[in-house]
Amino acid sequence: MLKNAILELTRIVQDVALIETPERQVEFIVDSISHVIAVDVCTLYRQNYKGEMEMLATHGLSSVHPLIIPPQKGLVGLVARSRHPINLDNAPTHPEFHYVPNCGEGVFKGFCGVPLVSHGDVIGVLVVQRYEALKLNDLDEAFLVTISSQLALLVSRLAFKEAVYLDNSISANGVSGSAGLGIGQVHLCLSAGLNSIVDKHCDDVEAELDKWKRLIVLAQIELRREQSSLGDKLSQDVSSIFDVYLKMLEDPSLINKVEQEIREGFCMMSALNLSIKYFTEVFRNIDDPYLRARGEDMQHLGNKLFDVWLQNQHQKIEPELVFDSPVVLVGTQISASDFTLVPLNKLAGIVSYEGSALSHTAIMANALGVPAVLGTDVLRGIRQKDSIIVDGNSGQVILRPLDSVLNEYRHLMARAIDFGLKLEELSDLPSVTQDGTRIELMTNSGLQIDILPGLKKGAEGVGLYRTEIPFMVRQSFPTEDEQIEDYRKVLKAYTGKPVYMRTLDIGGDKQLPYFPITGEENPALGWRGIRFTLDNIQLMMTQVRAMMRSAEGTDQLHILLPMVSSSIELDRFITLLDDAYQQLQDEGFIISRPKVGVMVEVPAAISQLHLWKDKIDFISIGSNDLSQYLLALDRNNARVANRFSLVHPAVIHEISRIVRIAGKHQIPLSLCGEMAAHPVAVLLLIGMGMRRLSMSSAKLLRIKWLIRSVTVQQAEQFLQRTLTMQHADDIYDDGVTLLNELGLTDLLN
Repeated sequence: MLKNAILELTRIVQDVALIETPERQVEFIVDSISHVIAVDVCTLYRQNYKGEMEMLATHGLSSVHPLIIPPQKGLVGLVARSRHPINLDNAPTHPEFHYVPNCGEGVFKGFCGVPLVSHGDVIGVLVVQRYEALKLNDLDEAFLVTISSQLALLVSRLAFKEAVYLDNSISANGVSGSAGLGIGQVHLCLSAGLNSIVDKHCDDVEAELDKWKRLIVLAQIELRREQSSLGDKLSQDVSSIFDVYLKMLEDPSLINKVEQEIREGFCMMSALNLSIKYFTEVFRNIDDPYLRARGEDMQHLGNKLFDVWLQNQHQKIEPELVFDSPVVLVGTQISASDFTLVPLNKLAGIVSYEGSALSHTAIMANALGVPAVLGTDVLRGIRQKDSIIVDGNSGQVILRPLDSVLNEYRHLMARAIDFGLKLEELSDLPSVTQDGTRIELMTNSGLQIDILPGLKKGAEGVGLYRTEIPFMVRQSFPTEDEQIEDYRKVLKAYTGKPVYMRTLDIGGDKQLPYFPITGEENPALGWRGIRFTLDNIQLMMTQVRAMMRSAEGTDQLHILLPMVSSSIELDRFITLLDDAYQQLQDEGFIISRPKVGVMVEVPAAISQLHLWKDKIDFISIGSNDLSQYLLALDRNNARVANRFSLVHPAVIHEISRIVRIAGKHQIPLSLCGEMAAHPVAVLLLIGMGMRRLSMSSAKLLRIKWLIRSVTVQQAEQFLQRTLTMQHADDIYDDGVTLLNELGLTDLLN
């Protein structure tokens, strides 16, 4: 029996991995448990924010009405409180038994409940029941305890997407794509999407290739029409998103991939679907959230091509839409084309069931100042013209809100408008503390669309330009000239300002589709960053030449080396740079030798900085990777993510040490990553002596406001207090107190 249970457990785990959504996974598990241990009922409960136990899935109970057990009530509550299994032969006679109406529970006698535990806390309870007055045997109970650990992982990933306020009002959580508040009527952006295509084979390859070529032309025409229809409604940086899609349509990597699938026998739309999935997966398998979001761009482009194809196939004429009141666009994915449906003065918000804070949907919403919440999952029961609130500050949407909730949000919106106007006034003002210390604020970038928003908000340069994307969207390494075309755009946009270009940083979580790195048990510690490029020195030489040629006639270029951990790596790069510089001079190019710096991401670099003082021109702290390596924590791992903190004492002490080393040897120092835009962390960084920060353009004005509101002395005093603290929560709470005292409460929203 035990052997069979183990086999069944293995089978269940394997089958669950093939199911796409966590919701369907838990349904499959409760059905499987009922079958494996032959019980009449299997029910999974999850504890909600009120402490109630909500039924997530059941096999055997009535699920017509939501089943909710009050906090600490009944045998389910007893299992949660005791944190161990409870196995009974006659549950209704137990003093803790709590009858739940309308579910038929009273007829079941045998009961066994086991807790679901995540990070030491009970988050739910798994219950099996029988009509027969019989306890589970030890082997079946052990099976339940074992599978409950698998269930706990799934349940912990299920965000509380929906919580009922009243019968008709629903709240759902996602991620903030663009800050702000909006109230309007729902406009559903409905499209079957490219994923609805079923793979089909073709008989005439040449005919399908012709269809593909015609579709590209039709899509280009439609995208240009939408772009021109924007007129003066949208700023150049928003309009340029369409240029990105147009350029993607010209990219040989996509064109050739679709043609390859067609030549292998697939019809045109099936080939397109397979190709879009291929490129989407390339990006989705990357841990870097910025690069992972580029997979959403591929999906948007695929769906756009699908819509153009549908219109051409069916001669579909879209009705002209009239919007008399503020509108919130809601759909599985909201594309750049969807933004053109609504007059800007009527666009109140964006809600996307899928997506991330770094997608083009979020970038457009940010540039337009439209609140957006993404990744909510489907809002059940939503209808056209439903009233809806979009809270881009907290990542929450409220469908069919109560009047009292509406009134409160209208009050918050009025306050937010005042705050936004206050921030806009800072665009052209210097980033200087109350006692006159200048803090240089720069922006992070990686796509053309990211460049102009930073300039508009007063960025003093590009503190981190990621060069990976031109490599990742192709099916072969880009040539020197292709790279120059990309690099010149950012250098020209920031004429007269410094641009810090990071050399190719692939490997680990960032893989090239045409150069997979396999066989690494621990990719984070493997062949990545400068280790990869120095082992493929021809790639490094081509990239360095492209960087220097793109900066011809200027001294803007600063080259940033990722993942440096030894002097050998630094020495080899300097030799290569000298060689490339001499080559270009011999070829007649008028160039300057760029300044060179290292990213401090690997802790081993910290203790060697003093040895590198005569080899490098600057230091840039990559706070995201450095924090993860210092803490040995992957913040994308659900099992340990709650232990990660940007203001962890170890992180604060090590960055403080880097600042002291840089100061002692007079090496210019900057910091990029999430810490640069985290208000509490920025207070600490100022207190340490950090004077250059680089962040996303969306955060620039908020951090400038913070800087202009604090004195260095206040930041130094805060730092000194935190250096004696043992817990990240205490550091954060002290920082929040200081922000409140400075009148910067709005920064915490």
